[in-house]
Amino acid sequence: MGYWVWYRRTLHKLWIKFLTLCNILLQVINHGISHSVMKGAKEAALDFFETSADEKDALASNDIRKPVRYGESSKDSISDSRCFLKKYAHPLQEWIPLWPLSPPDYREKMGKYALEVRRVALQLMDAILESLGINTADLNEQLDEGMQVMAVNFYPQCSTPDLSLGLPAHSDYGCITILLQSCEGLQVIGGDGNAWQEVPQVPEALHVHIGDYMEVLSNGQYKSVLHRAVLNPDKKRVSVASIHGFSMDKKVTAAKEMVDEQHPKGYKESSFRDFLDYIETTDITKGKSFIDSLRLTST
Repeated sequence: MGYWVWYRRTLHKLWIKFLTLCNILLQVINHGISHSVMKGAKEAALDFFETSADEKDALASNDIRKPVRYGESSKDSISDSRCFLKKYAHPLQEWIPLWPLSPPDYREKMGKYALEVRRVALQLMDAILESLGINTADLNEQLDEGMQVMAVNFYPQCSTPDLSLGLPAHSDYGCITILLQSCEGLQVIGGDGNAWQEVPQVPEALHVHIGDYMEVLSNGQYKSVLHRAVLNPDKKRVSVASIHGFSMDKKVTAAKEMVDEQHPKGYKESSFRDFLDYIETTDITKGKSFIDSLRLTST
């Protein structure tokens, strides 16, 4: 499956656990988000999905450009076992008035988590870029003003999980995704590119995925993580994925430090708006993924 390496980012006092595969998954502990804040986010997620159908349907939409929208698998044709709430989260004061009003403490609990996880995301992105030797002065300012999109997911308990996926294999479009989950269910592709491996559930740890735009920035040195969600035979599962990247129209391209004669530019530039345009017209479950559409050469 690869091997685990401990890396301490002293400046930010984070412990990062790197999983070395054909792509990179991180698990982070000592991140400074309290148990109560993480517990509150998971409770708010589950409580939202247990509200009435009318309350959820009030937020339902197939318009991928809506800043807050509820959806079910039967509506997005991705899975037959998932419900989700996707919402913008930065700047929080701008978007939180659009978040669900029910349950009554949803905005408070999820808002606290959104602020805390964004703090961790900015620290991690700085550390990752620094590990590549990329000058972070300009990028950090752009990331500080960038997007935070949260996907809150619900997967039912399933006695025959082998017969139905929670969410098929995909990579995330941002720079990094930080995932909080209530129980096991996250899998990543192994080093051989074939076998799926379950990611162990470490108490208080956050799972971090390298996303498509970090692959572009690194010019392919770091690959976006191919992952999927499987159903749990013993319990229902909620997860909160916080996706972090640049602003809606910021064109992302390979950092100049990552391009030379031996490593020519391998990706087209693109923005979050370009991603929305792509998935609006492309069934990514049956064709090329977004990152595939950006590749110019084999990286």
